[in-house]
Amino acid sequence: MIEDQASSLRSMQQSSLIKVIAVTGGKGGVGKTNITLNTAISMAKMGKRVLVLDADLGLANVDVMLGLRVEKNLSHVLSGECLLEDVLVEGPHGLKIAPATSGTQSMTELTPVEHAGLIRAFSELQQDIDVLIVDTAAGISDMVLSFSRAAQDVMVVVCDEPTSLTDAYALIKILNRDHGVFRFKIVANMVRNLREGQELFAKLSKVTGRFLDVALELVATIPHDENIRKAVRRQKAIVDAFPSSPAAVAINNLAKQALKWPVPSQPGGHLEFFLEQLVRQKSQTMQDEA
Repeated sequence: MIEDQASSLRSMQQSSLIKVIAVTGGKGGVGKTNITLNTAISMAKMGKRVLVLDADLGLANVDVMLGLRVEKNLSHVLSGECLLEDVLVEGPHGLKIAPATSGTQSMTELTPVEHAGLIRAFSELQQDIDVLIVDTAAGISDMVLSFSRAAQDVMVVVCDEPTSLTDAYALIKILNRDHGVFRFKIVANMVRNLREGQELFAKLSKVTGRFLDVALELVATIPHDENIRKAVRRQKAIVDAFPSSPAAVAINNLAKQALKWPVPSQPGGHLEFFLEQLVRQKSQTMQDEA
């Protein structure tokens, strides 16, 4: 079955290169989902066709943050009730969102077959997109690792808290040592100023430089901004609610920069390659368990 899925993915008709970004953070509360949504909306405002995959399969909140009405989600896709195309909801500026479910433990404990089913659903998606942004769950679960190691770019969100740095390091360590991920893009979130963001990045770089063979790049420093809280209460993105606020300006700059990140001409830049990577990883997991 896994081989058949890989074959179907290779035969996908989607020929344009797609930028695939996994946004993760090691721990909860660092603003990962907020960064994901606002970056995606900024890209959509620039005319890009963007799809956000809410990969926090047990505690999903992407749709809630935007006040979107969701009738079906990824759990219905997995159960065979509908196609992935049927659960997509449209957000601001044409942004497409694949919503997960919240408060369902079974979605956090997918079997290899169910995980492969989710991947197969994406292989059959007919939407034309330029950017796929995956909002992973917190922690270092198999699901987080799977999406992170298969993505083209891994964006790690950190804030100035000891647990944030510790958990980010743990995530980077596992992805590097066990899965061969060497490059990470770091977002210093909720900092007081640029200097604090640079110091935060320096702390993380110091420890990774001592023990790991990785390349970290500070791609954004997002200032602490009370307008974020106001925007969340309104169930709007700060880039729409307060476009001139410091955080919105910083996120817009991040979005512009991310769109310039090189997309390799080889299969690694294709959505089908991203999906094949997930299939391959799950296949290996099943073989190991056998």
